[in-house]
Amino acid sequence: MKQSNPDALQTSKTYVLLHGAWHGGWCWREVAAALRQAGHQVYTPTQTGLGERSHLLSKDITLDVFIDDLKNVLTWEDLNDVVLVGHSFGGIVISAVADQMPERIRHLVYLDSLILQNGQSAFSVISADVADERRALSQASSGGVSIPIPTPEAMGVSEPSQAAWLMSKCTPHPIATYESVLTLNNPVGNGLPATYVAVVPEYGPTTSSRTFAKTQKDWRYLEMDAGHDAMLTSPDAVIRLLLSI
Repeated sequence: MKQSNPDALQTSKTYVLLHGAWHGGWCWREVAAALRQAGHQVYTPTQTGLGERSHLLSKDITLDVFIDDLKNVLTWEDLNDVVLVGHSFGGIVISAVADQMPERIRHLVYLDSLILQNGQSAFSVISADVADERRALSQASSGGVSIPIPTPEAMGVSEPSQAAWLMSKCTPHPIATYESVLTLNNPVGNGLPATYVAVVPEYGPTTSSRTFAKTQKDWRYLEMDAGHDAMLTSPDAVIRLLLSI
């Protein structure tokens, strides 16, 4: 019988990697593979209405649905001591789960994420021009159900093969999650260890979130030379970061 390695068991971590808007668990493919190769448990859930769950897209998918999606992963997979990573829109969801299930979380990682405070919505923290444009595009493309997929360049992806793969996987995003207001009973992060990673050059929609993160005296703030979709454009840098947590 093969003997287990006690040292490996002690150093093994559990990562839950949550994607952003228009994406799915698929976007973590390279990062997840490397973390697993290093001996860690990795979960890459997909939010309702996106990716392999895009057949469930509807006007009723609110932010609360996304939050329940992630809470259920932690609950049904019996996950504890989790390094919880949220990319872009996923940062909103990990903040909510940290508010409601802090006992299961080891560290929060906001990867060029949107950060909302209590009573805010995603549309309230991005520029009014961008919010209005997305609402108009949603009406024109789906009757107000979803926001159509932006260009790869808008997500910081310019390499042709990466851009083609990205566009083959992305799906329209339920707009009600952008309109929904986040409810928090505690300060953002709920006192948990947290790291915010901002990409350089700056991604416009996360400007206010980066500013907020810099003011949090107990958070670590880092900058990374990468496109907004850093897990695609700079996977090695993301892998190194997560292994260092």
